[in-house]
Amino acid sequence: MERTAVNPVTWSTELGFNQGEVVSGHTRTLYISGQTAMSADGKPQHDGDMAAQLALTIDNLEAVLAEAGMSLAHLIRLNVYTTDVDLLFQHYGVLATRLGTAGVAPTTTMLGVTRLVIPGQLVELEGTAVA
Repeated sequence: MERTAVNPVTWSTELGFNQGEVVSGHTRTLYISGQTAMSADGKPQHDGDMAAQLALTIDNLEAVLAEAGMSLAHLIRLNVYTTDVDLLFQHYGVLATRLGTAGVAPTTTMLGVTRLVIPGQLVELEGTAVA
């Protein structure tokens, strides 16, 4: 797989994401459902704790990638949903660091939403990965 960043402006790369990416030569695409701070047995974790929820949500995203034989390095698209954008920004470095460590800056959209499907959940990540 070859990835080519498309950035007609540079400010987004300073925030850890590309404006677009051209992907060629890939053979598999993984569409990842929204991941939240849920335990392996489907119980919500860390009610009201954005930092802990974000860390577990990333872990859960990585678990789906790993099950498909992929990693964060294969992530092309990331959608971030949160019930509190300002609070998420206080902890966004956790996500940015994990992506940076993987050497990836996926195209990203962040949306503030009224609520997520599970009460008490503050952040949800969904993505697309290619390998």
